[in-house]
Amino acid sequence: MHHATPDLSFGDLTPEFMLDALDAAGLRADGRLLQLNSFENRVLMLHLEDGGAAVAKFYRPARWSDAQILEEHAFAAELAAAEVPVAAPWSLDGGSTLFHYQGQRLAVTPRQGGRGPELEDPEVLRWIGRLLARLHGVGRQKPFAERLTWASAAPAQTARDWLMANDAIPPEIAATWDDAAQRCIAAIQAAFDSLPDLQLTRLHGDCHPGNILWTPDRGPHFVDLDDAVTGPAVQDLWMLLPGSSEEPDAARRLLNAVLDGYEQIAEFDDRELRLIEPLRTMRMIHHSAWLARRWGDPAFPLAFPWFGTPNYWLDQVAKLREQLEAMKPKDAPPTLARDEDVVDFDGDGFS
Repeated sequence: MHHATPDLSFGDLTPEFMLDALDAAGLRADGRLLQLNSFENRVLMLHLEDGGAAVAKFYRPARWSDAQILEEHAFAAELAAAEVPVAAPWSLDGGSTLFHYQGQRLAVTPRQGGRGPELEDPEVLRWIGRLLARLHGVGRQKPFAERLTWASAAPAQTARDWLMANDAIPPEIAATWDDAAQRCIAAIQAAFDSLPDLQLTRLHGDCHPGNILWTPDRGPHFVDLDDAVTGPAVQDLWMLLPGSSEEPDAARRLLNAVLDGYEQIAEFDDRELRLIEPLRTMRMIHHSAWLARRWGDPAFPLAFPWFGTPNYWLDQVAKLREQLEAMKPKDAPPTLARDEDVVDFDGDGFS
């Protein structure tokens, strides 16, 4: 595997630096910092001197532009104004939700408690479906100008091109992987081409169960709009339900419960269900490129020691070939996300 140069982007994010940055942004933390699970950014919970608590995110340098981040923040504010429960960033010293401090950028949101939703409960799924319909209703009110668009095979093509250009795949496997990847990319594009009048909206973009918190009194609320994109509504559905290709009946029951809730609020174009397997395939290719791009960050080899080995890439070839079969047009309803396809990462491959 190509050895990436060390990523020192977060090298100066010591506790002292982060406390100084928060102080400069107008937040008086009492010194207690708890790092939260996130690979893409550095995210921590902080306790404030006034007794409150908040979540601070230090953005990975050079991933998103300021304009892209501020557009995400504005979308969160629109959702909050429409009473769609999300964690919207606070305005910091200087009036912006994005604060610059010695080469780092940070945002702060209120701490939102909760636990993972009970996805086996049909009423929970219907509630989440209603909430997604409300989120998409706000999303359709105007377009993103800066965020990425997931409405073609372009993101998968970009990921494939980067992997090949950077010699990220062992040479003895590269041609085999590339053949499978390019055939998948053609199938992804064909699926989108079959829906030329596809309605696009601003999306959460990374709507897996780890990005939904549940409280018994308030129900579900969304966290982490870091991967907000423009795309079809089904992008916010397929990762949500960890079904199984071995249990298609159970997967369909889960999907039907979410759609039952969704369609209490808004119409859903059932043709979009054809995009579940293409979107899953696109995410797989993207995830490989994301890991390869981030390999210079010391956190990644520790967390993903299996990545980049010949066995990893051979397994990817097998999975991509399986996806080619899964993407063939068929009459049967599609299955939903397999457990291994939905992992709770912060920004796992959408950049």
